[in-house]
Amino acid sequence: MRPGLFLALLLLPAFAQVLTLPGLRARGYGEGGFRVERVLEERPAFRRVQFSHLSDGLRVHGFANLPKGQGPFPVVVVLHGYVEPSRYRLLAYTTSYADFLAERGYLVLHPNYRGHPPSEGAPAQGLRHAYAVDVLNLLAEVRKGAFPEAEASRIALFGHSMGGGVAQIVSLVDPGLRGVVLYGSMSGDERLNLERIRFWSQGRRGGELLALPEEVLRQASAWTYLADLSVPYSVHHGLKDAQVPPEWSWELCRRLKALKKPVECFSYPGGHLFRGEVDRAFRERVLAFLRRALR
Repeated sequence: MRPGLFLALLLLPAFAQVLTLPGLRARGYGEGGFRVERVLEERPAFRRVQFSHLSDGLRVHGFANLPKGQGPFPVVVVLHGYVEPSRYRLLAYTTSYADFLAERGYLVLHPNYRGHPPSEGAPAQGLRHAYAVDVLNLLAEVRKGAFPEAEASRIALFGHSMGGGVAQIVSLVDPGLRGVVLYGSMSGDERLNLERIRFWSQGRRGGELLALPEEVLRQASAWTYLADLSVPYSVHHGLKDAQVPPEWSWELCRRLKALKKPVECFSYPGGHLFRGEVDRAFRERVLAFLRRALR
């Protein structure tokens, strides 16, 4: 990084939240401290447990759906979208997708991220790369044997909205992943994300990070590094999505196809969260993709 950029960053309080892709790739992951906290629920097809691990020294929680039967089981990490952290609960709105996948034989991990109760720390502001660090630390724990039932060589991500943006970052840092599902995903261009966050918050959030040097935002953006991608993507977006512009997904698809990267792209007559027949069609396509990616 040029000295001028570094000095500019030091003058910004938001710098603590700014992580670039090269910076993330240079880090080590797997801080230890993994433990199963408690059994939450017994279902016919799976057991739900609460787990925690360390990430940047913070104890970060989540839940896991552990299929019953003969393992090891391929792993899907479900990354939830934005929920006001003070109102977050361990079983978030994406729990139904985690349960759907576990009932079909996938060991599903659903991390909270830092700052989302009961996880420690402050939530990320603007750029969500700190959440990618939490996920990367969790993946390292899985590969060290945190879940004996897990087939650690077969891991995919499923990210909705903000979680889709996190998934793009993680997939460009962790080449061992086998596939990524993006559902109504945020952009891989962090300037677009910050402009949208400022719009949603009526100017209360995002603006200070838009003052970052252009080169820093470029290095923080997943789209800058798509040529390095080694993971197949399955991209899904509702044409009536009023929260995240569908064009962001179509632009990602165009970029990946131009780079000759493995990608499939689907549009739906739905909004930011699918319902009814639209959701059923989406789930079947996700299953088909995961069966191929994790075979």
